[in-house]
Amino acid sequence: MAFEGLADRLQNTIQKIRGKGKVSEADVKEMMREVRLALLEADVNFKVVKDFVKKVSERAVGQEVLKSLTPGQQIIKIVNEELTELMGGEQSKIAVSNRPPTVIMMVGLQGAGKTTTSGKLANLLRKKYNKQPMLVAADIYRPAAIKQLETLGKQLNMPVFSLGDKVSPVEIARQAIVKAKEEHHDYVLIDTAGRLHVDETLMNELKDIKELTKPDEIFLVVDAMTGQDAVNVAQSFNEQLGLTGVVLTKLDGDTRGGAALSIRSVTQTPIKFIGMGEKMDALEPFHPERMASRILGMGDVLTLIEKAQANIDEEKAKELEQKMRTASFTLDDFLDQLGQVRQLGPLDELLKMMPGANKIKGLNNLQIDEKQIAHVEAIIRSMTKQEKLHPEIMNSSRKRRIAAGSGRTVAEVNRLLKQFEDMKKMMKQMTGMQQKAKKKGGFKFPFKPF
Repeated sequence: MAFEGLADRLQNTIQKIRGKGKVSEADVKEMMREVRLALLEADVNFKVVKDFVKKVSERAVGQEVLKSLTPGQQIIKIVNEELTELMGGEQSKIAVSNRPPTVIMMVGLQGAGKTTTSGKLANLLRKKYNKQPMLVAADIYRPAAIKQLETLGKQLNMPVFSLGDKVSPVEIARQAIVKAKEEHHDYVLIDTAGRLHVDETLMNELKDIKELTKPDEIFLVVDAMTGQDAVNVAQSFNEQLGLTGVVLTKLDGDTRGGAALSIRSVTQTPIKFIGMGEKMDALEPFHPERMASRILGMGDVLTLIEKAQANIDEEKAKELEQKMRTASFTLDDFLDQLGQVRQLGPLDELLKMMPGANKIKGLNNLQIDEKQIAHVEAIIRSMTKQEKLHPEIMNSSRKRRIAAGSGRTVAEVNRLLKQFEDMKKMMKQMTGMQQKAKKKGGFKFPFKPF
């Protein structure tokens, strides 16, 4: 994930000061030197680093820290607050027009992922906000750009407005809005032509589209991997078009994250969304406070909860909790749980959102093999209904049949059955603890299912 190097450096620096009973100005100076180096290494704009270090230093040597009972914790709080402020303070929500449709212009350089991001954003608007968007193919210059958007539209079952590559983008945008009004679409996302660099002719075309459509939002799509260049591109587009927001793509890659920390400060344009992967649902609203929390190793529980709420069936979860309480959990239930957890996204990314995950040795290098989960699912699906309900009836011939049916080994079947039995024993113990505690008037069931 992005920020990994920066996160490691900042967390190590903070760790040194965390437990200190007394903090001197010299301690603060030493810490800020480390913070400064960490930010510069992450490709954060030099002026942004200078201002950030100055603000934190001034607050860190103030009375609120030096007289505090826990000065180390106070400094961490200040770094967290200033980091949040640097990235925009609070989440910048997407506009909603009083007179639908809300028009969004998607702009950016070629290769930043503008067309794909348009599809992802339309998907997010439908799923998360229950809107009816329409995509508009207004990039008539790049070969296959229209085809790419139409393919995404089919994949998402999303309407795409196109007039081919012989009609001017301004006319395409005009007719698209007329059509969107007729068909009562809430949002119109105009996928405009990309450019290899900021080009005057194409920039004038964008200004014409802006003049005609009077968009509620102009989103610049930038590739976080390009670091400081992304900030320069944002500055240039902002000067000429007046951006309302930035969408950062490829923030899940091996990137130093400097763009995310610099863009808001340099352009005064908020980051609205971040792309965290290839899949069509891998776009999420940008929350500065959550990102600051992740960078400083404090986890991101709110995003984790939102993912769970969006992807998990509440009725099934309640039913499952009851089964856990009564220890009547079956292999079928286990299979269902695996399916629900997989919908939340890559497991290694989910783990990193947990508070304190940064302290788990080797977590950054952890590669959770999704194939292993597929193997477990294949083994359970090769069992009969009776075997799933009563795994104790398993004998060697049944195990051989299951192994052959799932393409796994008998040893893997045995391992899964043992793990399942251990899990059931643990649930029984917890239920026993709960019953005893109930009589004494305390103790709550220690966990809910995923």
